[in-house]
Amino acid sequence: MRKLGLIGGMSWVSTRMYYERINKLVQRRGEPMASAPLLIESLDFRQLHGLEDEADWQRAGGVLAESAKRLQDAGAEGLIICANSMHKVYRQVEDAVDIPMIHIAESVGAAMKEKGVSSAALIGTRNVMTESFYRRRLVSYGVDLLPPDLNNVDAINTIIYDELMKGKTSRDAERTLRTIIMKKAQQGAKAIVLACTELDLIVQVDANVLPIFESSRIHCQAAVDWMFSEG
Repeated sequence: MRKLGLIGGMSWVSTRMYYERINKLVQRRGEPMASAPLLIESLDFRQLHGLEDEADWQRAGGVLAESAKRLQDAGAEGLIICANSMHKVYRQVEDAVDIPMIHIAESVGAAMKEKGVSSAALIGTRNVMTESFYRRRLVSYGVDLLPPDLNNVDAINTIIYDELMKGKTSRDAERTLRTIIMKKAQQGAKAIVLACTELDLIVQVDANVLPIFESSRIHCQAAVDWMFSEG
Protein backbone atom coordinates (compact mmCIF):
# COMPACT_ATOMS: atom_id res chain seq x y z
CA MET A 1 0.00 0.00 0.00
CA ARG A 2 1.05 3.56 -0.65
CA LYS A 3 1.41 5.86 2.35
CA LEU A 4 -1.34 8.47 2.71
CA GLY A 5 -1.09 11.82 4.47
CA LEU A 6 -4.16 13.21 6.24
CA ILE A 7 -4.57 16.91 6.98
CA GLY A 8 -6.92 16.76 9.95
CA GLY A 9 -8.15 18.56 13.05
CA MET A 10 -11.10 20.18 11.24
CA SER A 11 -12.63 18.91 13.49
CA TRP A 12 -11.02 16.19 15.62
CA VAL A 13 -14.36 14.36 15.33
CA SER A 14 -13.99 14.25 11.56
CA THR A 15 -10.37 13.12 11.74
CA ARG A 16 -11.31 10.26 14.06
CA MET A 17 -13.94 9.14 11.55
CA TYR A 18 -11.44 9.21 8.69
CA TYR A 19 -8.88 7.16 10.61
CA GLU A 20 -11.42 4.53 11.60
CA ARG A 21 -13.07 4.26 8.18
CA ILE A 22 -9.84 4.04 6.22
CA ASN A 23 -8.51 1.30 8.49
CA LYS A 24 -11.74 -0.70 8.31
CA LEU A 25 -11.69 -0.50 4.51
CA VAL A 26 -8.04 -1.57 4.43
CA GLN A 27 -8.75 -4.49 6.76
CA ARG A 28 -11.72 -5.56 4.63
CA ARG A 29 -9.71 -5.34 1.43
CA GLY A 30 -6.46 -6.74 2.74
CA GLU A 31 -6.04 -9.16 5.64
CA PRO A 32 -7.56 -9.33 9.16
CA MET A 33 -4.39 -7.90 10.72
CA ALA A 34 -3.87 -5.20 8.09
CA SER A 35 -3.83 -1.53 9.01
CA ALA A 36 -3.38 1.55 6.86
CA PRO A 37 0.03 3.25 6.47
CA LEU A 38 -0.98 6.80 7.40
CA LEU A 39 0.63 10.06 8.40
CA ILE A 40 -1.78 12.40 10.21
CA GLU A 41 -1.28 16.04 11.09
CA SER A 42 -4.11 17.22 13.31
CA LEU A 43 -4.23 21.01 13.13
CA ASP A 44 -5.52 23.29 15.88
CA PHE A 45 -8.99 24.24 14.62
CA ARG A 46 -8.86 27.53 16.51
CA GLN A 47 -6.59 28.79 13.71
CA LEU A 48 -9.17 27.84 11.08
CA HIS A 49 -12.52 28.68 12.65
CA GLY A 50 -14.70 31.68 11.83
CA LEU A 51 -13.09 32.52 8.48
CA GLU A 52 -14.89 35.42 6.85
CA ASP A 53 -13.04 37.46 4.24
CA GLU A 54 -10.59 36.53 1.49
CA ALA A 55 -7.60 37.38 3.68
CA ASP A 56 -8.80 34.90 6.30
CA TRP A 57 -9.11 32.16 3.69
CA GLN A 58 -5.69 32.96 2.23
CA ARG A 59 -4.18 32.62 5.69
CA ALA A 60 -6.04 29.33 6.25
CA GLY A 61 -4.83 28.06 2.89
CA GLY A 62 -1.29 28.85 3.99
CA VAL A 63 -1.76 26.84 7.19
CA LEU A 64 -2.98 23.81 5.22
CA ALA A 65 -0.28 24.23 2.57
CA GLU A 66 2.44 24.16 5.23
CA SER A 67 0.83 21.06 6.73
CA ALA A 68 0.82 19.41 3.31
CA LYS A 69 4.52 20.14 2.84
CA ARG A 70 5.37 18.69 6.25
CA LEU A 71 3.45 15.50 5.42
CA GLN A 72 5.19 15.23 2.06
CA ASP A 73 8.59 15.73 3.71
CA ALA A 74 7.69 13.02 6.25
CA GLY A 75 7.09 10.48 3.49
CA ALA A 76 3.44 10.80 2.43
CA GLU A 77 2.94 9.70 -1.18
CA GLY A 78 -0.52 11.26 -1.49
CA LEU A 79 -2.77 13.58 0.51
CA ILE A 80 -6.34 14.21 1.54
CA ILE A 81 -7.94 17.08 3.45
CA CYS A 82 -10.25 15.60 6.10
CA ALA A 83 -12.93 18.29 5.81
CA ASN A 84 -15.38 19.46 3.16
CA SER A 85 -15.37 23.21 3.76
CA MET A 86 -11.58 23.52 3.68
CA HIS A 87 -11.58 22.30 0.10
CA LYS A 88 -12.18 25.96 -0.69
CA VAL A 89 -8.38 26.30 -0.47
CA TYR A 90 -7.67 23.00 -2.24
CA ARG A 91 -5.74 24.56 -5.12
CA GLN A 92 -3.52 26.55 -2.76
CA VAL A 93 -2.64 23.34 -0.95
CA GLU A 94 -2.24 21.32 -4.14
CA ASP A 95 0.19 23.90 -5.55
CA ALA A 96 2.40 23.59 -2.45
CA VAL A 97 3.31 19.91 -2.96
CA ASP A 98 4.53 17.52 -5.64
CA ILE A 99 2.37 14.53 -4.64
CA PRO A 100 -1.22 13.80 -5.70
CA MET A 101 -4.25 14.93 -3.73
CA ILE A 102 -7.71 13.37 -3.74
CA HIS A 103 -10.51 15.95 -3.89
CA ILE A 104 -13.59 15.11 -1.84
CA ALA A 105 -16.17 16.64 -4.20
CA GLU A 106 -14.55 14.97 -7.22
CA SER A 107 -14.88 11.65 -5.42
CA VAL A 108 -18.54 12.32 -4.62
CA GLY A 109 -19.31 13.50 -8.14
CA ALA A 110 -17.78 10.36 -9.64
CA ALA A 111 -19.80 8.16 -7.27
CA MET A 112 -23.02 9.95 -8.18
CA LYS A 113 -22.32 9.68 -11.89
CA GLU A 114 -21.70 5.95 -11.48
CA LYS A 115 -25.12 5.60 -9.81
CA GLY A 116 -26.82 7.72 -12.46
CA VAL A 117 -27.93 10.47 -10.05
CA SER A 118 -28.83 13.68 -11.86
CA SER A 119 -30.69 15.71 -9.20
CA ALA A 120 -29.63 16.24 -5.60
CA ALA A 121 -29.60 18.59 -2.63
CA LEU A 122 -26.32 19.64 -1.05
CA ILE A 123 -26.18 19.81 2.76
CA GLY A 124 -23.14 21.01 4.70
CA THR A 125 -21.60 24.12 6.20
CA ARG A 126 -22.61 27.57 4.94
CA ASN A 127 -19.73 27.97 2.50
CA VAL A 128 -20.21 24.48 1.05
CA MET A 129 -23.92 25.05 0.45
CA THR A 130 -23.78 28.61 -0.89
CA GLU A 131 -20.44 29.04 -2.67
CA SER A 132 -19.34 27.62 -6.02
CA PHE A 133 -16.08 25.83 -5.13
CA TYR A 134 -17.88 22.61 -4.14
CA ARG A 135 -21.07 22.88 -6.18
CA ARG A 136 -19.32 23.30 -9.53
CA ARG A 137 -17.37 20.07 -9.00
CA LEU A 138 -20.62 18.12 -8.63
CA VAL A 139 -22.29 19.93 -11.52
CA SER A 140 -19.36 18.94 -13.76
CA TYR A 141 -20.45 15.31 -13.24
CA GLY A 142 -23.94 16.06 -14.53
CA VAL A 143 -25.60 16.58 -11.15
CA ASP A 144 -28.31 19.26 -11.00
CA LEU A 145 -28.29 20.76 -7.50
CA LEU A 146 -31.30 22.34 -5.82
CA PRO A 147 -30.68 25.95 -4.74
CA PRO A 148 -29.86 26.35 -1.04
CA ASP A 149 -32.61 27.47 1.33
CA LEU A 150 -31.05 30.26 3.40
CA ASN A 151 -33.14 29.41 6.46
CA ASN A 152 -31.81 25.85 6.33
CA VAL A 153 -28.28 27.11 5.78
CA ASP A 154 -28.27 29.00 9.07
CA ALA A 155 -29.88 26.16 11.02
CA ILE A 156 -27.52 23.50 9.69
CA ASN A 157 -24.44 25.69 10.13
CA THR A 158 -25.37 26.28 13.78
CA ILE A 159 -25.85 22.57 14.44
CA ILE A 160 -22.49 21.73 12.86
CA TYR A 161 -20.39 24.33 14.67
CA ASP A 162 -22.21 24.54 18.00
CA GLU A 163 -22.78 20.82 18.50
CA LEU A 164 -21.28 18.28 16.12
CA MET A 165 -17.76 19.69 15.87
CA LYS A 166 -17.61 19.51 19.66
CA GLY A 167 -18.65 15.85 19.60
CA LYS A 168 -22.19 16.58 20.80
CA THR A 169 -25.50 15.37 19.35
CA SER A 170 -29.12 16.13 20.20
CA ARG A 171 -32.58 14.86 19.31
CA ASP A 172 -33.51 18.36 18.14
CA ALA A 173 -30.66 18.32 15.64
CA GLU A 174 -31.68 14.88 14.38
CA ARG A 175 -35.27 16.04 13.90
CA THR A 176 -34.14 19.21 12.10
CA LEU A 177 -32.07 17.26 9.58
CA ARG A 178 -34.80 14.68 9.08
CA THR A 179 -37.29 17.44 8.30
CA ILE A 180 -34.92 19.20 5.93
CA ILE A 181 -34.23 16.00 4.00
CA MET A 182 -37.96 15.23 3.71
CA LYS A 183 -38.58 18.71 2.32
CA LYS A 184 -35.78 18.29 -0.20
CA ALA A 185 -37.45 15.11 -1.40
CA GLN A 186 -40.74 16.98 -1.79
CA GLN A 187 -38.91 19.66 -3.79
CA GLY A 188 -37.69 17.09 -6.30
CA ALA A 189 -34.27 16.02 -5.05
CA LYS A 190 -33.45 12.41 -5.91
CA ALA A 191 -30.51 12.20 -3.53
CA ILE A 192 -28.75 14.06 -0.73
CA VAL A 193 -25.06 14.96 -0.69
CA LEU A 194 -24.04 15.03 2.96
CA ALA A 195 -21.06 17.36 2.61
CA CYS A 196 -20.06 17.65 6.24
CA THR A 197 -18.39 14.69 7.91
CA GLU A 198 -19.94 15.31 11.31
CA LEU A 199 -23.51 15.22 9.96
CA ASP A 200 -23.11 11.45 9.84
CA LEU A 201 -23.60 11.58 13.62
CA ILE A 202 -27.25 12.64 13.29
CA VAL A 203 -28.36 11.45 9.83
CA GLN A 204 -29.27 7.84 9.09
CA VAL A 205 -27.10 7.44 6.03
CA ASP A 206 -28.10 3.86 5.19
CA ALA A 207 -31.83 4.14 5.97
CA ASN A 208 -33.33 7.39 4.75
CA VAL A 209 -36.14 8.65 2.51
CA LEU A 210 -33.53 9.49 -0.16
CA PRO A 211 -30.19 7.93 -1.11
CA ILE A 212 -27.47 9.63 0.93
CA PHE A 213 -24.04 10.25 -0.58
CA GLU A 214 -21.98 10.77 2.56
CA SER A 215 -18.88 12.61 1.41
CA SER A 216 -16.31 11.34 3.90
CA ARG A 217 -17.25 7.68 3.37
CA ILE A 218 -16.83 8.16 -0.38
CA HIS A 219 -13.59 10.12 0.16
CA CYS A 220 -12.18 7.35 2.34
CA GLN A 221 -13.07 4.73 -0.26
CA ALA A 222 -11.34 6.76 -2.97
CA ALA A 223 -8.29 7.12 -0.71
CA VAL A 224 -8.08 3.38 -0.06
CA ASP A 225 -8.50 2.64 -3.77
CA TRP A 226 -5.54 4.93 -4.39
CA MET A 227 -3.49 3.32 -1.61
CA PHE A 228 -3.92 -0.12 -3.18
CA SER A 229 -3.32 1.07 -6.75
CA GLU A 230 0.03 0.97 -8.46
CA GLY A 231 2.10 4.15 -8.39
